[in-house]
Amino acid sequence: MDRRESIKTLMMASGALIALPSWANEWTKGDLNVVRSGFTSTEQEILASVADTIIPPGNSIGALSVGVDKFLTKLISDCYDKEVQDNVKNQLSGLESSAQKTHSKSFTGCDQSQRQELLLKLSSSENKSESDFFKLMKSETIRGFNTSREVMMTYLNYKPVPGHYYGCVDVKA
Repeated sequence: MDRRESIKTLMMASGALIALPSWANEWTKGDLNVVRSGFTSTEQEILASVADTIIPPGNSIGALSVGVDKFLTKLISDCYDKEVQDNVKNQLSGLESSAQKTHSKSFTGCDQSQRQELLLKLSSSENKSESDFFKLMKSETIRGFNTSREVMMTYLNYKPVPGHYYGCVDVKA
């Protein structure tokens, strides 16, 4: 073992540990929570509007308040095949153009009833890709909402750790 090489490595590691806090000092929480995906920012906004249309806020929480839009973006980008991703992107652009034709504004600019109308057209469409898009968005939005921490803990009374374990209990046979 070379003592000089060991001391040199130890000094370099110590210097790196001393410099780390000043280097990481400029980080913000927003820098760490960036969702990288294959969707453009416009597509992400439309996807968020779709989730908000399926589960609106109402009197309690909605899909956007528990982060379903980020869940959908990450899920579709990372877990679905290229064909499904392409279909989602095509249908999102189709929703945008349909909103422009029908209501003369973007899908995100439409109110709740206008967005529902546009989505319900997709659900009853004869085109398989449009109906598949609607089914996928509806099922994954509901799944993302129901499995969010806030909904599980507050509304569904989920206990992450099961009840107390009673080891010595008399059993009547």
